[in-house]
Amino acid sequence: MLVRVGIAEMGALPAEREECFGTFVALQRDRARRLAWRLVGGDEAAAEDVTQEAFVRAYQALGRFRGEASLETWFYRILVRQAHNYRRWRAVRTLWQRESVEEPIDPTSAVQSDPGLRRRIAQALDQLSRRQREAFVLVYLEGFTVQECADFLGSPSGTVKSHLHRALVKMRTELADLNDETGDATETGGA
Repeated sequence: MLVRVGIAEMGALPAEREECFGTFVALQRDRARRLAWRLVGGDEAAAEDVTQEAFVRAYQALGRFRGEASLETWFYRILVRQAHNYRRWRAVRTLWQRESVEEPIDPTSAVQSDPGLRRRIAQALDQLSRRQREAFVLVYLEGFTVQECADFLGSPSGTVKSHLHRALVKMRTELADLNDETGDATETGGA
């Protein structure tokens, strides 16, 4: 659940803004870290770094926050941008180092008992374009609405819906064989 903090609640004085921002950080820290973890591909340390950097950048820019968007929207845009920058630089470093890095596993996943399945899902997510992955993670894994996702990404909601549709098609294609193994309810006469 998003906590609505607007410019009116933030107060006009810098001290009031800092206090309000401190409350915001305390309320959003876990969700922000979880979102960063998913956006950077399951690297716990990187997620923590991305989250901290996003909060620092938001704090440094707090004086420029005009309240045209909610504080959550403004902050999550910063976080998504930080995660994107991290992934981009990680790809550059990997290219230069020529090392194979296995995708980390989500410890909070509902499929904890099957590391192979977690790896397959992580690989399928990694096959998505940046915008598709961001939209998929924000809406389907983090529970944000399409409109909130659109606000975070700075895109129209129709574009986000398009990214979500394409992401679902790719995920279904990449993981289609899993449905065959578990038994498709529609093929067995189920609903």
